[in-house]
Amino acid sequence: MTDLDQLTQSLARNLKHWRAERGYTLDALAARAGVSRGMIIQIEQARTNPSVGTTVKIADALGVSITTLLDYEQGPQVRIVGPGEAVRLWSTEAGSFTKLLVGAEAPGPFELWDWRLMPGDDSASDPHPPGTVELLHVRAGTLTLVVDGVDHTVPAGASATFEAKVPHGYRNDGTEPVEMTMSVIIQLAR
Repeated sequence: MTDLDQLTQSLARNLKHWRAERGYTLDALAARAGVSRGMIIQIEQARTNPSVGTTVKIADALGVSITTLLDYEQGPQVRIVGPGEAVRLWSTEAGSFTKLLVGAEAPGPFELWDWRLMPGDDSASDPHPPGTVELLHVRAGTLTLVVDGVDHTVPAGASATFEAKVPHGYRNDGTEPVEMTMSVIIQLAR
């Protein structure tokens, strides 16, 4: 399968997913996006590669980023964003800045947590309700993030996000405390 074929298949799968997630009919999405119903059908059936402009209009109408709409992965459960991969959106000569560490497409209430995990400590969590997403940023130490029995290393300066509908936990296998900020976003049933 070529990269273009993979992109076409991903776009088809993701468009169907997000249209269903938002509860939009073909006609409703076409009207919101300002594209034809036929174009949306062709995209969902992986029969066409729309222009960037059309893809952006559809992403905007769905309220998701174009990256989310074009994501090649089949619903990745964990995404690690390395220290050099965070996006700086604003800065001044004096040194002020904002950085988007990590984001997820999950509307609903969310919680912001400050964590300190001492060497050798761990904290396990049962699965949360479907639609719950956790985002975290490690400020110090190296976190071992365990999602559905799989270990993921998240070093200081890195961020991660995952769907928390499976067993998960946090572990400090290192020799220094882990300090992290975590958000929990809960998508309410419609």
